[in-house]
Amino acid sequence: MLLAIDAGNTNTVFAIWEGDTVRAEWRAETSASRTADEHLIWLTQLMGIEGLKPADIDGAIIATVVPQALFSLRQLCAKYFCAHPMVVGERGVDIGIDINLERPDVVGADRLANAVAAHDKYPGALIVVDFGTATTFDVVAGNGAYEGGVIAPGVNLSLEALHGAAAKLPRIAIERPQAVIGHDTVPAMQSGIYWGYVSLIEGLVTRIKAEYEKPMTVIATGGLANLFRHNVKCIDHVDPDLTVRGLHMIYERNKAAFAAKG
Repeated sequence: MLLAIDAGNTNTVFAIWEGDTVRAEWRAETSASRTADEHLIWLTQLMGIEGLKPADIDGAIIATVVPQALFSLRQLCAKYFCAHPMVVGERGVDIGIDINLERPDVVGADRLANAVAAHDKYPGALIVVDFGTATTFDVVAGNGAYEGGVIAPGVNLSLEALHGAAAKLPRIAIERPQAVIGHDTVPAMQSGIYWGYVSLIEGLVTRIKAEYEKPMTVIATGGLANLFRHNVKCIDHVDPDLTVRGLHMIYERNKAAFAAKG
């Protein structure tokens, strides 16, 4: 079985693949100070609920945008799962698509995994919208090449900034308000965030399509994708497992060469 780890700025996803199927998937807060031992205690308890044990894991792959978290995740895989992990973005790991940027090494590993998986599943040119700590818009050409994109503040990041910078505004949860005009502070904030992001997504997608000048399919992923899907008319598909599926594909592509290197 394969342990695929996607460590984002806010959350880390641990997914266990059995063949081409996700056997189990869990999410934890990303913490650069969490040790391999602490990861193990949490993870093995959840694995046990699913009837899994560390000895079942024979491969591992990591994508992270938090360099400080990488050391502990490497230790977790090597020490407790006996699987020296493959790391997306490191020398020798072939993701299978071109990166048409001046500095390809600066692209987030999660965004590349999204591009790999999206190109495999959906035909033609694509826009991948990922609702994470940042809301990212990634352009994938019809031949799978990564063409660049847009990075905007994420929904929860914007909520925290609003609360932190304005003394009288409370911390709120994101949800879809029934009306655009709020008649109290909380519904007014919820409207500004929710409908503001609807407009941001639709506006950026429209501008990307106009600039790209080719038909494009829009794929949404990330934790908040389902919250927005019914009100963002330009979203064609919601694919919550896009990143971990991309990691699985990258691992399979490099597995033989990785094993040969020892």
